[in-house]
Amino acid sequence: MRAVLRKVALIALVAFVLPLSLAGVASAQYREFTGRVDKINKKKLIVDNRMGDKVTFERLKGTTIEDTRGDAGDKKGTRESWNDLKKEDWVTVHWKMMDKPRKAYKIIVLPPKMEAGEDL
Repeated sequence: MRAVLRKVALIALVAFVLPLSLAGVASAQYREFTGRVDKINKKKLIVDNRMGDKVTFERLKGTTIEDTRGDAGDKKGTRESWNDLKKEDWVTVHWKMMDKPRKAYKIIVLPPKMEAGEDL
């Protein structure tokens, strides 16, 4: 009888501890925010998603920049560092939900998007 109670207690303990340990891992996952650069300086980046949300991200020492616009042959137009980013660039910023304030871990520069109502 005691062996059965021990097994039940062990299963109950595992059932209680497992979800708590997985919650910590899930909170460290990256989130993405896509929009147009509204303001940028040496320490901060403000991104506007054109739906009324403006989000501020802080620069980290290890923030990486990836340019996917396809004009890599044009050295003047490539974005390889934080200082190369310009206002009006379209970007996706990878950040962690648990960070307060938000920190930019990776920035992907996207091709420019056509605004609604623009002529082709």
